[in-house]
Amino acid sequence: MSNSNFIDYVKIHCRSGKGGSGSRHFRREKYEPKGGPDGGDGGRGGHVIVRGDKNLWTLLHLKHKRHVKAEHGVGGSKSRSTGAEGADAYVNVPLGTIAKDAETGEVLFEITQDGEEQILVKGGRGGQGNAHFKSSTNQAPRFAQPGEDGSEEWKVLELKVLADVGLVGFPNAGKSTLLSVLSAAKPEIANYPFTTLVPNLGMVAYRDYRSFVMADIPGIIEGAHEGKGLGIRFLRHIERNAVLLFMIPADSKNINEEYDILLNELKAYNPELLDKERVLAISKSDMLDDELKAEILKDLPKVPHLFISSVAQQGLDELKDMLWEIINKEID
Repeated sequence: MSNSNFIDYVKIHCRSGKGGSGSRHFRREKYEPKGGPDGGDGGRGGHVIVRGDKNLWTLLHLKHKRHVKAEHGVGGSKSRSTGAEGADAYVNVPLGTIAKDAETGEVLFEITQDGEEQILVKGGRGGQGNAHFKSSTNQAPRFAQPGEDGSEEWKVLELKVLADVGLVGFPNAGKSTLLSVLSAAKPEIANYPFTTLVPNLGMVAYRDYRSFVMADIPGIIEGAHEGKGLGIRFLRHIERNAVLLFMIPADSKNINEEYDILLNELKAYNPELLDKERVLAISKSDMLDDELKAEILKDLPKVPHLFISSVAQQGLDELKDMLWEIINKEID
């Protein structure tokens, strides 16, 4: 997935359909020239509907399609016939998409299942035909309801990547390298900050043909929740991960301090993130001997941890075992 093709935020203008008008028709037959009112109801206007699609990974297809219009309902007709409903307009989105009101920022719903449908903007109701208004005092009502107007509203669609494991760490912590080794994903890798500019997803193969999804989230820096570095643009993707895998390189000046900074950034963005299961991986550990590992172990945070090296293929099976156990504990 190239950087230019990953779009995780769009603002779209939605117009639902107007309801059809009710009919004011009266029944007129050869032997009943003054039949009663038989006007049918108008059809409802089309809704604007958001639908989940497991084959989509980005909102790119909506980047240049900012206006979504549903069709108007058809008016009622004689013999109490109801008019046809206006065709709904569908907006297909990746799983993990949240819909918000553009003005208030209120979260309306989120799409998490393939084929799941949610109405984003309702179509107008169809008007009632004159048959509904016949009474003992008005046997021949010559009026019917007009259809209800549709709505025109701006909505925001925001994607939060769905993954079992989210990689959390400063730039150059080795997250992209780990993802490339464990999966078929091919993220851009280089020795400078912010090589990763979009979340990358990889399917990690596990024992007995099982697998889980890992997401490489762009590197966090101190102050990210305030908009520094890449800011909070990608912090939201961490919200949908079942397990957070913190990665800190073995040559870090202070592993404990880096871990605390990362944790504080997540807490400042959303305190609920601290409720997620956490694992700490000390990356680039092929440069450590047993004595150095023992020294590092004395001062590590109180979370499940292990030493790994993506390049030297060290500790990766143990890491997958640990993650798999935690993921399935979360599911249970």
